Amino acid sequence: MKIAVLVILALIVAFGALLTLQNLKTPTHLGVKEGKLAPMPSKPNAVSSQTDQTDKQVEALAFKDSAEQTLAAVQAALTAMGGNEIQTQQDDYLYTVFTTPTMHYHDDVEIYLDTDAQLVHFRSQSRAGHSDMGVNRKRYEAFRALYLK
Repeated sequence: MKIAVLVILALIVAFGALLTLQNLKTPTHLGVKEGKLAPMPSKPNAVSSQTDQTDKQVEALAFKDSAEQTLAAVQAALTAMGGNEIQTQQDDYLYTVFTTPTMHYHDDVEIYLDTDAQLVHFRSQSRAGHSDMGVNRKRYEAFRALYLK
């Protein structure tokens, strides 16, 4: 009985350590390459406006009157959402990290302003775990509502 309890405790500690390591490691595959954000992972913990996978797909948003107004609206939406810290900001790309309040998990959000198509593309992915319990889709919906205000 004692051995079984020790094995279970060891597995819990190992799983916790794995999640912590995943959570702290900044992804290296992010960014815009040839007008596209990173492809979707095999895990169900991400959404993007640039995927054909219907279960992970969200709608790209139309530009405001200008690229400058669009970027300002993106920034205002992210500020209003709170819980995130911008890591990279360029004229057509923004990368921010959201931190969940309770467990302090990190989720990577990228926003690409496609000036040719006049569309705002959105990608959100959890770093740790397998499922996100719908958190990334809810984040997109909150962003969308604030951006469209």
